[in-house]
Amino acid sequence: MADINQWGGIITKSVTRYPREGNPPPRIAETSSGMLNSIGLANLGVEKYCKEVIPFLNELQTQVIINIAGSAMEDYLETMEILESTNGKHVGYEINISCPNVKEGGIEFGVNCDMTEKLTKEIRKRTDKLLIMKLAPNVTRIEDIAKAAESGGTDAVSAINTVVGMAIDIKTRKPKLNTTFGGLSGPAIKPIALANVHKIFKAVKIPVIGIGGIATAEDVIEFILAGASLVQIGTMNYQNPNLGSQLKEKLSQYFPPNGTNTI
Repeated sequence: MADINQWGGIITKSVTRYPREGNPPPRIAETSSGMLNSIGLANLGVEKYCKEVIPFLNELQTQVIINIAGSAMEDYLETMEILESTNGKHVGYEINISCPNVKEGGIEFGVNCDMTEKLTKEIRKRTDKLLIMKLAPNVTRIEDIAKAAESGGTDAVSAINTVVGMAIDIKTRKPKLNTTFGGLSGPAIKPIALANVHKIFKAVKIPVIGIGGIATAEDVIEFILAGASLVQIGTMNYQNPNLGSQLKEKLSQYFPPNGTNTI
């Protein structure tokens, strides 16, 4: 098992206002250099989450950020208010306005500048903790959405979430996912992620957190050179749960000669 406490921090899977069973299986399919998923935001709901998950998170010796998703502004705000009323030791929130695999999963906020700014402002009123808005790649100008989130008061933005994709079983002649479409993640999307991170970096003054296909120390360095202040690792943890710790060690060998003091 991975020693989570060695990592700089963790961001949880999404929690919503009410419990969600998620999409029916099959909801994960392997692809070349990546993975398609259509989980459907399966989670306990925030009230049960506070009782069963928060105590576990409080025991971790690393920074914890809770991801929140919703289908309407009220869902986000009520979830936030309930989490804020607990004795959680988490340091912040990442707001998922970009999940492409659930019909009512918040995508309308992630593609609309006005709604992004409005939601960010309302959430900002409800917490003094670190606030990160997670952005969708399936937009015309992701930098405009980032600027809207910045105007709304977010501390940082993270990008990118998964890219809409599809896989077909040629034997059954049917999609490999029950929902037909899913979110593509893993190394296959790294070039897309790098381009979007760089676009955002040039458009805003707040930190950008890079996400998308990180598997090696070289990948991390690319994201940093593209403008990311931090990075997240997701899909490749399935293949190697110790990847975060291994990358930290490898990066410590790279950065000192190049003038960077902390990782």
